[in-house]
This record gives sequence, structure tokens and C-alpha cells, in this order.
Amino acid sequence: MPDYISPPLWRRLGALIYDTCLVLPLVMLSVAIAMGVYLAITGRADASMEQQMLPPVLVRVLSLATVALFYCVFWLKKGQTLGMQAWRIRLRSSDGTRVTAGQALLRCLGACISLAIGGMGFWWCLFDRRGRYWHDYWSGTELELLPKT
Repeated sequence: MPDYISPPLWRRLGALIYDTCLVLPLVMLSVAIAMGVYLAITGRADASMEQQMLPPVLVRVLSLATVALFYCVFWLKKGQTLGMQAWRIRLRSSDGTRVTAGQALLRCLGACISLAIGGMGFWWCLFDRRGRYWHDYWSGTELELLPKT
């Protein structure tokens, strides 16, 4: 029996929606900055709109890196993003200690894989008796519901 309570799916989704509202402007800002740098380097500021566009692969990589950085920074600092704080959820190592940088990065990579296969890695928490995602298994992490203060 675990020494913690796993948060229900509706709390996890609430935190995800909250964090999405925070990370989307950060993604837009990082792409806008990259666009400015790209135009300054290539000298295409006066070119047609089609020639001014960033390569789509660069936009995807930059967006993914921004999201991963957002989550990793918060997980390493307090074990919680702002959405997780609002919904009283904390990420911790399976042994109860703070998450390491390697675990945070592995969890982000694992979450991408879990999502890429139709979200099956996320839905697994409904069947796991400890409420873990596949990427929790891979990274040695777990989510815990914090008590009301």
C-alpha cells in the first residue's frame, strides 16, 4: 500500500488545463523571438510573407522544447507547476524524494510517447492501482494529492 494518495483524473485534467493556459503564451513568445532572430540572420524582413516563415520543423522543436522547459523548471523547483499547485498535486520520485533533472527530462520524453500512441500512457492511470502513468514508470516518478492546508 502506498504512503500517499494519488490524485483523481479530474484533478489531473484541471491542472493540465490550467498549465496549458500558462504555457501557450510562452510557446508563442519563444516562436516570435525565434522569428525575429531568423529574420535578422537571413535578412528576409522585406521578403514575401512565405519567405519570412520559420521552417515548420523548427517551430515544432521550439514549441516542444518550451513546453518541456516549462514543466522541468517547475518540477525541479517545487515538484509542482502552477496548475498542480492550484489543484494540490505534487510530482515526486517513487521513493518519496524530490525529482531529479534526469527524471524530469525522462518524464517529459515519456509523456510525448504516451501521447503519441493515442494517449494510452495517460489513460493507464485509470487501471493502475497506484494511479501512475506509463511515463511515471519509465521515470521513477508519481503524482501525489496534497492535503488541504
